[in-house]
Amino acid sequence: MIEHVYKRALKAKLASSVIVATDDERIARAVEAFDGQYIMTRSDHATGTDRLAEVASKMPQIEVIVNVQGDEPLIDPANIDKAIEPLLNDDNVKMSTLAYEMTQEHEMQNPMIVKVVLDNNGFALYFSRAAIPYYRDSASDTSAPIKRLGHTGLYVYRRQCLLDIAKMPVASLERAEQLEQLRALQNGVKIKVMVATRSAPAVDVPEDVLKIEKIMSELGAMSK
Repeated sequence: MIEHVYKRALKAKLASSVIVATDDERIARAVEAFDGQYIMTRSDHATGTDRLAEVASKMPQIEVIVNVQGDEPLIDPANIDKAIEPLLNDDNVKMSTLAYEMTQEHEMQNPMIVKVVLDNNGFALYFSRAAIPYYRDSASDTSAPIKRLGHTGLYVYRRQCLLDIAKMPVASLERAEQLEQLRALQNGVKIKVMVATRSAPAVDVPEDVLKIEKIMSELGAMSK
């Protein structure tokens, strides 16, 4: 799975290199087997952001850093590029992420799908496992339609922003929702949200492996 994520990330046009950050020797050996790059990190990191910050501290030459989850073997390289673009186009943007438009009500009610609402400039107002926004009177109100957005867990940081976030204590909202991006929001870090194509399914539980393999087989992605 790591190999598929790695090779798809390499196809992103705006990424100059791909490095696997891990504290697990088994993953390191797997990356070596396909001639990939990796860096060993400490094993006491509470979140992926903290692990990424350790890597950033060791690589001062890298200004923009993308955090791609290792459980998304079907990640779209074009979406990676879309998340990077705001930081290349605007020096004031310090952090960005992705979202997609949800069309099914059951998605809104599923706490495993993180929702996000944006301000008028495309920055995140809040992320939640709850259904936001909540239509008090009618979900069918068309007078002011609001796109219902699901969050894709891919982040792009300027190096110093990432290092600063890692130094912040765990925030109360982060602890409540178990969403690490809320640490940044609660401390005033603005997160630009790019609306992209729907992300491919990730491998969240062992049962997802067969589903992903079926999709990859249908797409011909299993062949080398």
